[in-house]
Amino acid sequence: MKEHLEELLAQSLLHLQREGVLPAETELEVQLERTRSPEHGEFASNLAMVLSKPAGIPPRDLAQLIIDRIPRSRQVDRMEIAGPGFINFFLQSCALTGVIKDVLRQREEYGTLLRAGRSRVTLEYVSANPTGPLHVGHGRGAAYGASLANILVAAGYEVQREYYVNDNGRQMDILAVCVWLRYLELCGESVGFPDNGYRGEYIYDIARLVRVDHGDKWRFTRLEVEDGLPPSIEQGGEGEAYLDALITRAKSLLGDAGYRVFFDSALDNILDDIKDDLADFGVLFDKWFSERELEESGAVQHAIERLDQNGYLCEKEGATWFKASELGDEKDRVVVRENGRATYFASDIAYFLNKLERGFNRAIYVFGADHHGYIARLRAAAKGLGEDPDRLEILLVQFAVLFRFGEKVQMSTRSGQFITLRELREEVSTDAARFFYVMRSHEQHLDFDLDLAKSRTHENPVFYIQYAHARICSVFRNLEEMDERHNEAIGAVALDLLTEEHEVQLMRTISRFPETIDAAARLRAPHLLAHYLQALATDLHAYYNSHQFLVDEENLRNARLNLVLATKMVLSKGLGLLGVSAPEEM
Repeated sequence: MKEHLEELLAQSLLHLQREGVLPAETELEVQLERTRSPEHGEFASNLAMVLSKPAGIPPRDLAQLIIDRIPRSRQVDRMEIAGPGFINFFLQSCALTGVIKDVLRQREEYGTLLRAGRSRVTLEYVSANPTGPLHVGHGRGAAYGASLANILVAAGYEVQREYYVNDNGRQMDILAVCVWLRYLELCGESVGFPDNGYRGEYIYDIARLVRVDHGDKWRFTRLEVEDGLPPSIEQGGEGEAYLDALITRAKSLLGDAGYRVFFDSALDNILDDIKDDLADFGVLFDKWFSERELEESGAVQHAIERLDQNGYLCEKEGATWFKASELGDEKDRVVVRENGRATYFASDIAYFLNKLERGFNRAIYVFGADHHGYIARLRAAAKGLGEDPDRLEILLVQFAVLFRFGEKVQMSTRSGQFITLRELREEVSTDAARFFYVMRSHEQHLDFDLDLAKSRTHENPVFYIQYAHARICSVFRNLEEMDERHNEAIGAVALDLLTEEHEVQLMRTISRFPETIDAAARLRAPHLLAHYLQALATDLHAYYNSHQFLVDEENLRNARLNLVLATKMVLSKGLGLLGVSAPEEM
């Protein structure tokens, strides 16, 4: 309906341009919004106020000229001028009842938008380092990214879902060494474990698997491991230097083959666990992109050479620097260290370029809020590569804090004391976790109330929405028990009987579904869909509590069944886009 009204307005403006009322060079961008109250119609446009100055006509006078040139439409009852020059549209009842026909005709495709020349986007989310299990912080990025991907597809985009596997570099070396140290401990060697290493029972689990496969083959004494190392944190030393020395010692003692045993065992076990965890959370990816393969393919060197060709590299203090400060970043960045190794940032630049070279129109990243600095540096990198920085989009997801019995749940990833995503799912269910994670804007901090998420009350929003769906299913079960059948054809011709206030409101809300998907996609805001589903559930519950659906009068009964069936379909489609199930019984 919104598109229909926008087309009517566009035709009116073209008439005004041809007549010379509007200058030929005037940009005719139609603006139409839902009204806050049915008293002001269904839609309102501020076009007359926007175009008043270029037309040299008072807004209310211009509004009348626009109305006079709008083509007739059987779906529009009347138009009124309000306030300083708003044009309010009042619709015929057939415009609302026609929505029910649209839903029942399109079924699960209702709300799906068709776009000419669909934009190809790659959406990267989660991408947690494979150094430990996913925790509740990762869960919000996973739920947000997966829901956004679904919504973008529904809005007509071609989307590739991607996980960037950081399977190279220092953090993975630290992980491999930590597994090796726990392995030595299991072999009976009392080797000191660094305070700033990866802790947690999962490190022991991987070490046990290595020992099952290799026995004591990679066992070394404490003296062999620690001799000549700089002091650790416990000894008053610098923790990072101690870790780097441990990595060097491990590579020396184990050799390439032995070191790869611990590195690959840690990577493979944790990455497999991450994949299983995300799959159980309903989060799947089209591609798991390897950082190691990116480097081995020559892509990093390719990106560095592109920056050099464009004049944005310089040598300083033995390292190669990207002159990012000339392109909007706060400072220049090292891309090749003094030892000749490329930096993490060089890999980030290469990864972005790789996405564009794979034919994507836009590269969307979902990062944690602590990655705010990446926005300026990656946009600078895009400019340095000679690419349009607007093809890069970084979405920051704020932190989620768990509350139980009104108290904040304390967590520390350094000590290994944190709640995993798997534990959260087991406690509150996947449905509740997926919905709670996206029911607030990703730009807002989220207080995740565990007790509310587990409750089976109307205060729990996901229960409230699912219960609306289950209630409708119960209506059709009752119909079967009465040995009656729903006749959609009879209901379709009797929709003009749906005149009760609750029925009209429900139809209005259903008609907003395509617009909600469009807005949620455009604003990268799945929470808009979550709020919409709550509103739709509220309207359904109010209707259910106020009226009988299975009335004796056949026409009215089938019309009402058409209405609630359409509601059920929209609830199911909307929940599915958020990764939440639509149960038939509760």
